[in-house]
Amino acid sequence: MATRATRPELSEAKGQGLHNIGEASALTGVSAKMIRHYESTGLIPPASRTLANYRLYSDADLHRLRFIKRSRTLGFSMKQIGQLLGLWSDPGRSSAVVKKLALAHARDLSQRIAEMQAMQRTLEKLAKNCHGDNRPECPILDDLAADES
Repeated sequence: MATRATRPELSEAKGQGLHNIGEASALTGVSAKMIRHYESTGLIPPASRTLANYRLYSDADLHRLRFIKRSRTLGFSMKQIGQLLGLWSDPGRSSAVVKKLALAHARDLSQRIAEMQAMQRTLEKLAKNCHGDNRPECPILDDLAADES
């Protein structure tokens, strides 16, 4: 009977307010595949299981999944999300540490945006110089094939 208490039937688990992976996915907007991935990488704790070995998630797990999803939406890396989760769960944390992490990420995003804008300008310039007709000459391909070393 002890096994049954630690590993309930799915109907019992649902009666306790737990959710299977499909429900967790629907309630958080995180795919079941990503939920399993987050579990395998340690971003969420290993799920409890039913007798039939179905994963079970509590409301706290769902809250954590929403936190991860929002962090991913803002472009944080998995490593950064791990740091943020650690800070989030530490009531003794310093908000200065969180702010430093967020500002460093914002600077990184700014740099990446500048790099992408430079790529965009280069591609637009190359496309402007391409006749775009039936001729074989193509400055776009010439630039890609150029030896930059």
